[in-house]
Amino acid sequence: MLKEKRRKDLVAYQFHCHDGAGEYHLIGVLPERRGDPVRITRDSVVNWAKDVIGDTLDTNSLYFIQIEV
Repeated sequence: MLKEKRRKDLVAYQFHCHDGAGEYHLIGVLPERRGDPVRITRDSVVNWAKDVIGDTLDTNSLYFIQIEV
């Protein structure tokens, strides 16, 4: 008998920023690769975005949405 394979959804984050003129813009999507949810905090997600996007990223105008893909 074959065991049924379970589909594990991939968690990712959509990053958006506010441009100061009232507009929000999608700046990127990053996949979550950590298996331990205890290690996943808002600060760790934002710091990861800064590492990928760059230090010029204004984290005060940044927000993210957790999605499943």
